[in-house]
Amino acid sequence: MNTEESLRTFIAIELPEEVKNGLNTLENRLKSSCSTSAKWIDSRSIHLTLKFLGQTSINSIPSLTSALNTVAEITLPFSLSVTQLGAFPNNQRIQVVWVGLTGDLNCLNLLQQNIESAISPLGYPAEKRAFVPHLTLARVRDTASSQDRLNLGTLLTKTNLHPSLNMSVGSISLMQSKLTPIGAIYANLHTAKLIPPCA
Repeated sequence: MNTEESLRTFIAIELPEEVKNGLNTLENRLKSSCSTSAKWIDSRSIHLTLKFLGQTSINSIPSLTSALNTVAEITLPFSLSVTQLGAFPNNQRIQVVWVGLTGDLNCLNLLQQNIESAISPLGYPAEKRAFVPHLTLARVRDTASSQDRLNLGTLLTKTNLHPSLNMSVGSISLMQSKLTPIGAIYANLHTAKLIPPCA
């Protein structure tokens, strides 16, 4: 029996307070206009997930932080903007409400690919699905009717995110996710700062 202690972890970009505040305002607008049975994410907990690792041995944390540091050392800071609302799988059968990103997406995709390459030798195989950068706002409950989902989809298409929320990405983080009866609680285990641009 394996008694080695483990943590539930993922790699993410943490959001600045201004973006979290903007997302909180957006969530409140949507909640006030829609009665759909949805579980809204606390804006203070929203982050941009780059790689979900799952149960991770505590003994492997140093190797993961070292891999993140290596990736950060070859990555320049870049900018992103939160600009559009969307849903998975689509606006007619909504299960997840999200906001998408624009800006230096090539830099973001390269960062995510470099992370995959760096941690693959540590036993974390690359995702088979394409990376779709997004920030999750809500998950629609199973009890929501088809009409509820359609109404929410209509609301999303009519809601503009104005002004857009801008952010500079200057670090990547190894995060712990602890599941509790009131939802997931996140803790930062390590932050790797991206290299500053040359003067």
